[in-house]
Amino acid sequence: MAKPRTPSSAAGTAASSGDGDASKIQSNSTSAPTPAPTATLHVTPWTLTSKQVLHRVHSDQYQAGEFNPGKKGNARFSPIRDNKGNAIPTIYAAITFDAAAMESVFHDVSHAPGYKNYAKDKLEGQVHSQVQAQRDLKLADLSSLALRKLGVQRRQLIDTEKNEYPNTRLWAEAIHEKHEDIQGLSWISRQDDTARAVVLFGDRVPQGTLQQVGSPRNLLRDEQAYAELLDLADRIGVDVTPGK
Repeated sequence: MAKPRTPSSAAGTAASSGDGDASKIQSNSTSAPTPAPTATLHVTPWTLTSKQVLHRVHSDQYQAGEFNPGKKGNARFSPIRDNKGNAIPTIYAAITFDAAAMESVFHDVSHAPGYKNYAKDKLEGQVHSQVQAQRDLKLADLSSLALRKLGVQRRQLIDTEKNEYPNTRLWAEAIHEKHEDIQGLSWISRQDDTARAVVLFGDRVPQGTLQQVGSPRNLLRDEQAYAELLDLADRIGVDVTPGK
């Protein structure tokens, strides 16, 4: 199994979710301000089939198929509210382990060249789980082709930095409000463009639809899960190092 590297002064900027140098280096010049949703939203449906296993990396305080209540947080498409002001529960997932990890524990790793230190303690309490829908789900496609019909560019909705999240969430709320048959959103992951990511609307997905596949794996204590995470870390130039 791959082993974490020892810290090095040459390892580069530390991965961080704060507002320090790492987040400045991460800034993507291809992003653009997010416009307000248009009055008419021409949504392209995308089917999440019942055959597709979804991967999640999340806090162990949640079950594999448990929706986040949606009352706090700061993500691209959550927390969001319906047109009556009620919080919409959400659940994030991806079609691969790599994409799920990139959209969660490695989300804020900078684009600085070379290896960046990542504190191993940040993985404490994080698990990898898999779920599968027991029926096909109808999601709004937010891939590049579909975004043309929707009237917004990828760089304005998917490739934005965190400062635009309040505005990107307005698109999720607008799609939810104007298309009552849509049960979530799907897009090509910004963090791993080889895979799709999804967010599901808890008020549109019947209870029991998501069933756990296998047992959740603790990212630190499950040997295979940790090995897979270290392999991904090496590919993105990250040293998982002891400490906080």
